[in-house]
Amino acid sequence: MNTLRPVPLSMLDLVAVREGSSVADALAVARRTAQHVEGLGFTRYWLAEHHNMAGIASSATAVLVGHIAGATQRIRVGSGGVMLPNHAPLVVAEAFGTLAELYPGRIDLGLGRAPGTDRETMRALRRDRPETEEDFPREVQALQQFLAPAQPGQRVVAMPGAGTQVPIWLLGSSLFSAQLAAERGLPYAFASHFAPRMLMQALEVYRSAFKPSATLAKPYVVIGVPLVAAPTDDEAQFLASSIYQRVLGILRGDRRRLGPPVPDYVAQLNPAERAGIADFLGAAVIGSPQTVREGFARLLQATGADELMLVCDVYEPALRWRALGIAAQVMQSMGTQPHDDGG
Repeated sequence: MNTLRPVPLSMLDLVAVREGSSVADALAVARRTAQHVEGLGFTRYWLAEHHNMAGIASSATAVLVGHIAGATQRIRVGSGGVMLPNHAPLVVAEAFGTLAELYPGRIDLGLGRAPGTDRETMRALRRDRPETEEDFPREVQALQQFLAPAQPGQRVVAMPGAGTQVPIWLLGSSLFSAQLAAERGLPYAFASHFAPRMLMQALEVYRSAFKPSATLAKPYVVIGVPLVAAPTDDEAQFLASSIYQRVLGILRGDRRRLGPPVPDYVAQLNPAERAGIADFLGAAVIGSPQTVREGFARLLQATGADELMLVCDVYEPALRWRALGIAAQVMQSMGTQPHDDGG
């Protein structure tokens, strides 16, 4: 028997646009959700950059970070992440430097290297130049320099931005960013909320290669966790059918708005469809408070994560907020209730 220590909870919001609702409604739900989880004691609220997707309203990520930060008081707000190849590092430094001046000590800058969209939209984002493996590390370094104090003789200075030293996080779903985060001594967030397959390998690469830096003395890992919590396992599975529909749409190349839950949805799918959803949601925690506790314990024991970042897309906003409250209560209890790890 042992006691698992609780870890901080945070949230990643894709700002889902729900069927029958508008983008303005989605933005209002995100604002209210951030206020709700701040009251629950969550550490961060991150927003993810995606483009040309009918069901996601978080494309103007820096704008949304400011909107959410302005609606909250304590919680850290940031990007999870900004897709750096879509932007000039100077522009990102100026945007997040401005946010850091408006909301001191509360802004995070998570960076990804995927386009966050399709090839045609990439061209519309002016990403028509060929990308090389060296581009992302070079652009991360440029961004770090723009956010550091300006040096004597520095010809290009981010204003605002210089000297704000906005915390930079590297995000990834493969080994590339894990290795880079380790080399730079930066905190690392793994996208296990949609690509859990390489989670354990990436964490091993990051931790084994980590070099302490002025930013971070030892490795710090956040993992993405899809969450649906409800009073019973059956209700949680019913509510999760909204996510199952969205995942199946992604796998089919049919990205739609977040739909209402459907009774017995999984039973209507063929084995290949069920397997595809299960693979996508391999790190998901879905169920009653006891099931959520067991899921959190399993993930923490397997990964040693320093923080869990929940992705909770329940169709009804009130039931989403209830799910997040259950997660907070479960995590608080984990420091006081023994857990049998089989040892």
